Amino acid sequence: MNPPRTISVFGATGSVGTSTLDLIGREPDRYEVLALTAGTDADKLAAAAIAHRARHAVIADESRYADLKAALSGTGIEAAAGAGALIEAAQMGAEWTMAAIVGCAGLAPTFAAVAAGGTVALANKEALVSAGNVMMTAVARNGATLLPVDSEHNAIFQCLASGGLDAVRKITLTASGGPFRTFSREAMRQVTPTQALKHPNWSMGRKISIDSATMMNKGLELIEAFHLFPVGLEKFSILVHPQSVIHSMVEYRDRSTIAQLGCPDMRVPIAGALAWPLRMETPCQPLDLATVGRLDFEQPDEVRFPALRLAREAIEAGGSAPAVLNAANEIAVEAFLEERIGFLDIGRIVEDVLARMDADPASTIDEVQAIDMSARRLADRLTAELIN
Repeated sequence: MNPPRTISVFGATGSVGTSTLDLIGREPDRYEVLALTAGTDADKLAAAAIAHRARHAVIADESRYADLKAALSGTGIEAAAGAGALIEAAQMGAEWTMAAIVGCAGLAPTFAAVAAGGTVALANKEALVSAGNVMMTAVARNGATLLPVDSEHNAIFQCLASGGLDAVRKITLTASGGPFRTFSREAMRQVTPTQALKHPNWSMGRKISIDSATMMNKGLELIEAFHLFPVGLEKFSILVHPQSVIHSMVEYRDRSTIAQLGCPDMRVPIAGALAWPLRMETPCQPLDLATVGRLDFEQPDEVRFPALRLAREAIEAGGSAPAVLNAANEIAVEAFLEERIGFLDIGRIVEDVLARMDADPASTIDEVQAIDMSARRLADRLTAELIN
């Protein structure tokens, strides 16, 4: 039997992190947990570290360090806290790292894990949306392996096993359309955060659920796919598929189309990255097409869902435009969740920030973070002006 594979999970208490640990816990002899990290939930992090016999546990919020240390007392698990400790954890040399910290807080740890040269399973969108050129350059320079975990990108990755990028004619990312797929634009003016958080198919965090409702999530995924699968923007398309059974498709130059299908459960793509290049058992429900009954498709409406247009325009603008888009969107989504702005104001703020900021390229993570902060400040100001 091969020795256990060393694993680190960044964002261990979030939905992707807990799904990853669920899979690891089912085959504990195959994996050795090196480090687990979390943002603020010291209790949940400590429980996970103990349950999975982790060597290290790191909490980003330094004010929760004492709680984490107390919860781990007598376990032999080393506790640490702060941004620097996250970087150190990423540099510990895990063979496989799940990068699932939400937001730009995950940029530096993900970059550090890539720089360590191991396999990085990428669930942090900002790594490629905000710092795509910087991150992909680091992957090539350090001989790292980057495995996509988003269901759509993982599906494309699987479909590409049938042929190389040079044989691709078109890559199609599918989108559920979110909870407001059939709403008129006027009806969307009235929607509440409670409504927007109720995704019809997927169980996700609050921010990602709102992004799905605006379809910004698909716009961000388009930016990611542009970096992960360099075939040119013109070869990417988005198709609304309400059942969320087909996760993505690749059409080859011989007109064959390969699609990846499965039930909407994030443990499927996580397992694909965890066991790659092999396969592993999962507890996920099998796909029963007879029960599904039908598969529907429609073109996305970029008038009702302008996020798709904004994401494409950010790719075309190049430079730091995708980072600006992402930062402005995070601020606008937060304002909507706090009921300070309306649902349609999210796209309005993002578009306004993109129009007002220069798209100067960034060559380092520090430069990306500086651009991110500038965009957030502008988005904050425009949000305040909109409220007043």
